[in-house]
Amino acid sequence: MKKRIFILLGMLLVTFITTGTAQQKDTLFLAGEWRFLADPADKGITDRWFSGRLKDTIHLPGSMTTNGKGDDISLNTPWTGEIIDSSYFFMPQYAPYRVAGNIKVPFWLQPTKYYKGAAWYQKSVVVPASWANQHLELLIERSHWETTVWIDNKMVGMQNSLATAHRFDLTGYLTPGEHQITVRVDNRVKDINVGMNSHSITDHTQTNWNGMTGKLLLSARPPVFISDVQLYPDVQHKNVHVKVMIKNTTGVAVNTSIQLHAVSRNIPTVKEKTLTTAITIPADSLLFEATYSMGDNPMGWDEFHPNIYTLETRLKNGDMTRVDFGMRSFSVTDGVLMNNGHRVFLRGTLECAIFPLTGYPATDLASWLRIFETAKSYGLNHLRFHSWCPPEAAFQAADRLGFYLQIECSSWANSDTRIGDGAPIDQYIYEESNAIVKAYGNHPSFCMLTYGNEPAGKHYVEYLTAFVNYWKRKDGRRIYTAGSGWPSIAENDYHVTPDPRIQAWGSGLKSIINAQAPSTDYDWSGIIKKWKAPTVSHEIGQWCVYPDFKEIKKYTGVVRAKNFEIFQTTLRGNGLGHLADSFLLASGKLQVLCYKADIEAALRTPGFGGFQLLGLYDFPGQGTALVGVLNAFWQNKGYVTAKEFKQFCNTTVPLARLPKMIYLNSEQLSVPVEVAHFGATVIKNTRPVWQLSDAKGKVLFNGVLSQRDIPLGNCFQLGKISQDLKTIKRASKLTLTVTVNGYSNSWDLFVYPAEKPALAEDILVTQVLDKKAVSILENGGRVLLTLKKGGVKNGCGGDVAVGFSSIFWNTAWTKGQPPHTLGILCNPGHPALNEFPTDYYSNWQWWDAMSHSSVIIADSIAKNMRPVIRVIDDWVTARSLGLLYECKVGKGKLMLCGIDLVTDADNRIAAQQLLYSIKKYMAGQLFNPTVPVTAEKIGALLN
Repeated sequence: MKKRIFILLGMLLVTFITTGTAQQKDTLFLAGEWRFLADPADKGITDRWFSGRLKDTIHLPGSMTTNGKGDDISLNTPWTGEIIDSSYFFMPQYAPYRVAGNIKVPFWLQPTKYYKGAAWYQKSVVVPASWANQHLELLIERSHWETTVWIDNKMVGMQNSLATAHRFDLTGYLTPGEHQITVRVDNRVKDINVGMNSHSITDHTQTNWNGMTGKLLLSARPPVFISDVQLYPDVQHKNVHVKVMIKNTTGVAVNTSIQLHAVSRNIPTVKEKTLTTAITIPADSLLFEATYSMGDNPMGWDEFHPNIYTLETRLKNGDMTRVDFGMRSFSVTDGVLMNNGHRVFLRGTLECAIFPLTGYPATDLASWLRIFETAKSYGLNHLRFHSWCPPEAAFQAADRLGFYLQIECSSWANSDTRIGDGAPIDQYIYEESNAIVKAYGNHPSFCMLTYGNEPAGKHYVEYLTAFVNYWKRKDGRRIYTAGSGWPSIAENDYHVTPDPRIQAWGSGLKSIINAQAPSTDYDWSGIIKKWKAPTVSHEIGQWCVYPDFKEIKKYTGVVRAKNFEIFQTTLRGNGLGHLADSFLLASGKLQVLCYKADIEAALRTPGFGGFQLLGLYDFPGQGTALVGVLNAFWQNKGYVTAKEFKQFCNTTVPLARLPKMIYLNSEQLSVPVEVAHFGATVIKNTRPVWQLSDAKGKVLFNGVLSQRDIPLGNCFQLGKISQDLKTIKRASKLTLTVTVNGYSNSWDLFVYPAEKPALAEDILVTQVLDKKAVSILENGGRVLLTLKKGGVKNGCGGDVAVGFSSIFWNTAWTKGQPPHTLGILCNPGHPALNEFPTDYYSNWQWWDAMSHSSVIIADSIAKNMRPVIRVIDDWVTARSLGLLYECKVGKGKLMLCGIDLVTDADNRIAAQQLLYSIKKYMAGQLFNPTVPVTAEKIGALLN
């Protein structure tokens, strides 16, 4: 690790030396204090504010919000972003948060200040005499959004790229001496509407900020200068096709020469030969093209060997530029993704422009190295930038760490806008894509490009077909797809589709994970067979976890987690504040189980292209979607480590096709084992091993599979595990672990005795609270009331949609899509569970119970009633929910169970075992409920 840090620091130093000091004398850095004035009435142009001196001040780079400027948040704040659930504006529970001075919104992180409109920024500069007759340029690395520039009283122009630096040619506007630069920044959506939910502009993620960030500078170049360099590596022929655009502002043709020289960034001593060519530059410009040889053994760029070269391009007159590139050919061959002839499987997540401290994307290399290092530590090799494009530093970091990037053209044209119907956005997407490719196209990490996210419009298919064809013809350095999510058109190099997921949007309780008994023997072959292009699964996961209220204190920048504050207050108001951390950890364990199922299904699918998680870290908007195993700061939440996550998300992952996860000890465990291997090289002469261990880690069974080589790819069969389970006498949680060449993966299985000792017959097991049951209770008997699914009234828990999985995305943005719960929380040591081994959280043995149950709200039984088996509610409502309660009714003892444990019991192994465990507890002396409840109260709960 220390060696890696030193290498990265060395790279940073080289970057500073090569791009910093060489241009100091020709650069005026504009960071610091600027004059400023907000323009909410939009009168600055009419009143010629560029002619005078603005009164206020602001510090740049930065935004109005980072400078504490703007309006206080109110009910009338003109947000940029769709609010699907409008209940905040009228529901009584939100009334305290609609009061001036205590405004708190639940649908995204809340900025400390807000401003939408035009704002003016102004700075005086002194242009040195040495800059006379030079080409002068103003660089604004990242602005939000539209910028218009004046020099003194003269308007220079307007730019509106959301993805690339705004560059203004100031030649002819600036002369030696003092001048005033005025920049008007407008963050409103006007004629060009990329979509209010696009992460390039929305309050859902980065906030709709107003300002200028990153590099702010004036630069001087010679009259004949290099304006652009584009490099097209040809890995097969070991050369690079070079295109250099040279501008000539002298007005006459110029004879000169151009030099090309490539140097390895990783090993600076590796230098290629210098290519020198005499050229004549016409009076305006020249596009110079050459083929530059990379020698006999150029070093390729990929996730394992991120070798970067720098091409120095120099004109004889002294102008010079340096451009990073890699010898990389990212392509599709025979329906699979390839890089330099090497099979690629994308293990990705989304990056949605979430930067809680600043509210705008980082532009420094160190911040992006941290993000990519974190993603890599969780086994990922790919980032998709959802409806936005990151700054230059993100590409530099991805280059250095070997990440494959999918870039999008700043748009999610779905809710308030459409594409393909002739609106200004149609042309803007072409302009934006061309700006993106010009600015970042040389980066080897820039492997994929699409218009943006989930498009809509009457003619969007025709529009995107033309868009894909346009780029396939124009630039072969990457692959292209029409849109993230859809459409899967024939012209796509690859498809990004939501079809192969274990939970689809809208599927609710009918999804694979909620409707089908647990197994690991399915894949997506049947879904993807209709497509020739490789398939990448779109936004898989979306599994929620309970809020971590300890996170609130981390929001020390421009946004506050007021949404978390609302949820925490609700939980405390319901008397459950002490369970917050337990809810986080228990729901987190279930979340990881769901992600593991999603990822392994992708890895089991032959010919699959990969997956894009939503997401590795939390999404703070759209009603608050806490879908990450990391928080919005890319920090661990405490319930799964990177090492644990990499067991099922890595270059090499052993896989078991388990037909089920629950067994009787009279059965044979028969499991085909395979491996997905997308490493750097073929694995030679490895001998896979397996073991079955108990809950204490004791190895009960083990075995060795035949020695073999493992090629690159997936679905490579390792053999079959066959093991008799008859020696497992007690109900047990077992862990199956398969190890291949040092890579291990494991699965929890549950084995129950086929024959159980007889229990006392004096316990009435019933599904109705009839006269017989009431009589037994009144006379001191014991009753287990195990309700049929749907047996609880609405308002008492019957209207809470229960499933095995955690909440998908959230209930606000999905309009209440089930399930509405986040798994169970229990005390594993409770004697009612002695014969039903469990941890404190949901595992596969709980699938049956959760699939055959109705929760019961504890307060509807009795005040301060505590469930034996608790169900974690949606954080929005935060009710005390349970599946199993014990109470005193008359002289008798009642176990109230929201799980149907008897219907079709012969086919439900887990239900049989849970029933047995509960009955055994009820038959013993420890069953002694103390909370009194009347039979009438119980009856009032039931349908």
